[in-house]
Amino acid sequence: MPNDVAHLTTDLHFLTIAEAASLIERRQLSPVTLTRALLDRIAAIDPQLNAYLLVTAEQALDQARAAEAEIMAGNYRGPMHGIPFALKDIYCTAGIRTTSHSRTRADYVPDSDATTVAKLRQAGAVLLGKLATHEFAHGGPSFDLPWPPARNPWDRQHFTGGSSSGSGAGVAAGLAMGALGSDTGGSIRNPAALCGLAGLKPTYGLVSRFGIYTNSFSYDHAGPMTWSVEDCAIMLQTIAGHDPKDPASADRPVTDYRSALTGGIKGLRIGVLRHLFEEDAPIPSVAKEALEASFDILRGLGATLEDARIRPAQVYHDVKITGAESELYAVHEPVLRTRLNDFGEDFLGRTLGALLISGADYVQASRWRRVLIAEMAPLYARFDVLVTAGPGPAPRLDSWRTINFWQRPSLTTPFNVLGGPALAQCIGFTDGGLPLSMQIVGRPFDDATVLRVAHAYEGATPWRNRRPALEPNATVSNTLPLVPEPAPCEIDAVRRDEIAASCRRAGLTLNERQFQQLCATAPYVEAMVGRLRRDLEYYEEPASTVAFSFIH
Repeated sequence: MPNDVAHLTTDLHFLTIAEAASLIERRQLSPVTLTRALLDRIAAIDPQLNAYLLVTAEQALDQARAAEAEIMAGNYRGPMHGIPFALKDIYCTAGIRTTSHSRTRADYVPDSDATTVAKLRQAGAVLLGKLATHEFAHGGPSFDLPWPPARNPWDRQHFTGGSSSGSGAGVAAGLAMGALGSDTGGSIRNPAALCGLAGLKPTYGLVSRFGIYTNSFSYDHAGPMTWSVEDCAIMLQTIAGHDPKDPASADRPVTDYRSALTGGIKGLRIGVLRHLFEEDAPIPSVAKEALEASFDILRGLGATLEDARIRPAQVYHDVKITGAESELYAVHEPVLRTRLNDFGEDFLGRTLGALLISGADYVQASRWRRVLIAEMAPLYARFDVLVTAGPGPAPRLDSWRTINFWQRPSLTTPFNVLGGPALAQCIGFTDGGLPLSMQIVGRPFDDATVLRVAHAYEGATPWRNRRPALEPNATVSNTLPLVPEPAPCEIDAVRRDEIAASCRRAGLTLNERQFQQLCATAPYVEAMVGRLRRDLEYYEEPASTVAFSFIH
């Protein structure tokens, strides 16, 4: 295939999926040439960022050659055909190591693909490799795992956000044209925000979870992370749809997401969740200024903005953490009993807190989740989308402490509880060059409107013209921060003995550091579940209630 790309004003590795697809479809760009450009970029840049755990160069080139042959034969499959992408390393890939960034799965090679991976293969996409994550998409940044954490390409001393950390770093740095991440409490939107991407948590059930290592059955979402909103729509179109292998998969028609990107939002009604970033999880002044400027742009595009409120972020945090940590512990409980010391300290500092959550607490959290979802009906009727702050700017890698996870709510978690679509996108930069972000939130299964609003904002702003400045083959230090000391334990001896007994009953043997971290966690867990022990009517059922419908 000829390469008629001399006119391009950007390097091949910085093309968007939409731009590259147009060139490939017109036979002006070879998928092999494009794949080689990405592989060269990975070789030159990734040693500075550690975005990849595994690069599948030979397989990628074989897939690119096959794509090129098909296209030259007139069998063009669509906009992902010949496009190089990468996967968070919790997505199973047939015959390719899938580690979940953990010692406990370091040698695991699946014999089948995740449904999403299979769909991308069917679309003719080219897999470049597997990307760093936090251990089992949970915990981190961690400095005691077999592979180092990914670094933020805008400033290597700063955090990428997690847990789709390699996905955020890799796409921002031009090491993949798009990536798949997962989002249980913000794990697509956090790295998208801190690395300056567009990252979409689709509606729960829209994209199959089959073949993706479980974090939480009730809260896991799989979705795209790309440089542009249009690219998000392209990847979502490829991976969305019913999958009988996923019990939570929604059996409903898939929208044409790319066609929904009309460029206009005149007349749309937008609710501003101001209290989330002013009261519940306050953001820095530089982020607030960028957010207010973004609201002005949306008004200028013809939308009507009005302040709105949901429950305080702490309520959603309590519900989600109580439920999701219980499910996570259940997934890993057999291995925790036999290989506890093979997990990283940060993973354990989160996961072991579930020992302090009772079965009744788990059910109460699920009952409250149903209440919170039902409460959204008036807001969904009143507004087309909701907007609020996204995470950012990125903190330094060495600032993270495990106890932070338990201490404060986040800006992203409410929308995992609610289950509808939520997208994070770049809305500017700090003076030091770190990205700032906004979240756009929609009604369940109205992902198209979320993408439409994000695309209109993106088209009215200059942020997609700025990329991280990285010197190829630069010599850098990859020295990691020390593993932080456990947080101080502030409970009495009686409570310590009770927790020790809980560990024994669970068949877990903790060393002193691990036990100290668990004890430091206890007051936060107890306060969290205590807030959920409020009266509910007897008929208020859990969000996990099973219902059957039969067609006669």
